Amino acid sequence: MHNPQRREFLKHAACSAVGYGLVSTVFDLYKMNAVAAQAGDYKALVCLFLFGGNDSNNVLVPRAGADYAAYAGGRGNLALPAAQLLPITPATSDGRQYGLHPSMTGVQQLFQGGKAAFLCNVGSLASPITRAQWLAGTAPVPRQLFSHSDQQLQWQTSIADQAARTGWGGRMADIVRSLNLNATVSMSITVAGNNTFQVGSVVTPYQVSPNGGTGLDGYQPEDPTDAETRAINRILQREHTNIFENAYRDAVKRVIDNAAAIQQAVDQAPALTTQFPDTGLGQELQMIARLISARNIFSHRRQIFFCSVGGYDTHGPQLGSQAGLLQELSDAVTAFYNATAEMNVHNQVTTFTASDFSRTFVSNGEGSDHAWGGHHFIVGGAVRGGDLYGRFPVPVVNGPDDSGDGRWIPTTAVDEYAATLATWFGVSQTDLPTIFPNIGRFAHPNLGFMA
Repeated sequence: MHNPQRREFLKHAACSAVGYGLVSTVFDLYKMNAVAAQAGDYKALVCLFLFGGNDSNNVLVPRAGADYAAYAGGRGNLALPAAQLLPITPATSDGRQYGLHPSMTGVQQLFQGGKAAFLCNVGSLASPITRAQWLAGTAPVPRQLFSHSDQQLQWQTSIADQAARTGWGGRMADIVRSLNLNATVSMSITVAGNNTFQVGSVVTPYQVSPNGGTGLDGYQPEDPTDAETRAINRILQREHTNIFENAYRDAVKRVIDNAAAIQQAVDQAPALTTQFPDTGLGQELQMIARLISARNIFSHRRQIFFCSVGGYDTHGPQLGSQAGLLQELSDAVTAFYNATAEMNVHNQVTTFTASDFSRTFVSNGEGSDHAWGGHHFIVGGAVRGGDLYGRFPVPVVNGPDDSGDGRWIPTTAVDEYAATLATWFGVSQTDLPTIFPNIGRFAHPNLGFMA
């Protein structure tokens, strides 16, 4: 939320505060017993959402022989020259040679160093589905498939066959929140505005800007003589006969206090020597690094972060625009990993990418259109890196993985991807269905990419 008007801020402020700290004892006791992790450790998950639908066909590419020939023939004017691809050597071979987009030198180095892994052909699924079932219409499919807004929600909720009010990150936070004893701010913090991923039934996300805590415009607690500040203080100190007015007043107070606590904590945190790129995503991840450095001040043993970058809806001239987007992505993620290593929490912080969908293998003349399954990467010291997980699709239009125009039918579900991360985060096997109600439909609730 950047430079909010006062009325808009108050509306969001109440939403950020309601629910946090209003938990029944029964709920807390149940969830405390459900958490698999030990109370003394620290872990953080960072969801990096690529809004618009990243064309991952040009992120992870077969770079030699018949596989490259099939790629180049299918992609046409969108094909990257084989000589420009950055080679990687996955630990487990499927017979192909792979390369990354030439803009992703940082991710290449992380992969080769065992700190990053790729998950192939993952997407929203209502249940496993084959090409034959797709053509025959005999298996359920996600609601409003290929729609930006619907697929964004399905990635963030991990529920593809019905509307959902909470995200899988929020439901996970509800379960593990008992680890954050005496926490001063929410364990779920977004530096990229509102999102569904972090919305829980109990824990609600707290919004900050890439520059720090978001306060109330015109409110200057450091200057108690300011007329507007004095007026706001009088309003906040007033007692009301209506319990809802008191609850709203208390919610606004908590948000103001949280903003001050966030700002004070990040200001006091030790300065990092890691240099972040001066980009929007670089600034967001730099703020997340600063918030991680303040974890003990917040009494956080678990943190869930959300950041994002837009521009991935590349219907138009794609080759140039995607090169810049992937450069921003790779540079920012690399700097963030280096910052976690500088803080000695690289084994405790995991960053993962998500996006609406991938894009068509077939060019529309200048770019690519909405598709389905795509490739994503996971970065962190706890990642079993240097390898590919899932199954890379056969890069042939009307081949065994194609639903049409190179819209790959996912062979791995978002549910499986997310459940693997949740298990590492400390969610017990018995609680996975609470977070992922459809996980029982899929064969691999743990894909093995986390140690």
